[in-house]
Amino acid sequence: MDVLAQFDYLKKYDTPTICNALEIVRGHRFTSGFTRRTFVTAFPSLPPIVGYARTASIRCSTPYEPADRKRMQLGYYEYVAGDRRPSVAVIQDVDSQPGLGAFWGEVNTTIHFGLGCVGTVTNGSIRDLDAMQPGFQCLAGLLSPSHAWVNVVEFGRPVDVFGMVVRDGDLVHADRHGAVVFRESELEALPAAIDLMARREKVILDAARAPGFGFAQLKDALAAAEQVR
Repeated sequence: MDVLAQFDYLKKYDTPTICNALEIVRGHRFTSGFTRRTFVTAFPSLPPIVGYARTASIRCSTPYEPADRKRMQLGYYEYVAGDRRPSVAVIQDVDSQPGLGAFWGEVNTTIHFGLGCVGTVTNGSIRDLDAMQPGFQCLAGLLSPSHAWVNVVEFGRPVDVFGMVVRDGDLVHADRHGAVVFRESELEALPAAIDLMARREKVILDAARAPGFGFAQLKDALAAAEQVR
């Protein structure tokens, strides 16, 4: 299965399922590498997004020189348009008051979608909810009506969005629950991990839904699930 086919497969599953499957791939539970706050989700009904991380930091409170802004803006767009697609823009707002100005709205969602980006995960704000590119998912910290002095100040370096540290080229899976980051080396093992997890859970769920379910049946189902390989 090539990478794009693997991405399409992972989009069938919500982000909590991917987190659980990563526990199987890694052989242990983990407490980092996923977001830790509730997002404003632009399109809750969209399927999950999967892609290579494009990272950037923005600031909204500080005026800028137009020439400097143009240089950073073009450099950032060229970076987003790189060969590794689809991508997910992971944007850290580094202001003391994140979300003062919205980086994401009608224009930037449309531009990024055209450059092969399928969505964003940001602690900053979004706006233009009724005019955004409808296929572009936004997970954001809040809403804002203004873009203030929003400007890209750095790109291609590690960022931290609500406790999830992301590096350029990491893989990101996200939906209305939040986002998780993982390595490309873990990608190939995820389908088998999802299948194993589903078969184990089915034993428990079937028992819980059956007539006469009680603690004894639960204990037997939990034991049986542990034997599923």
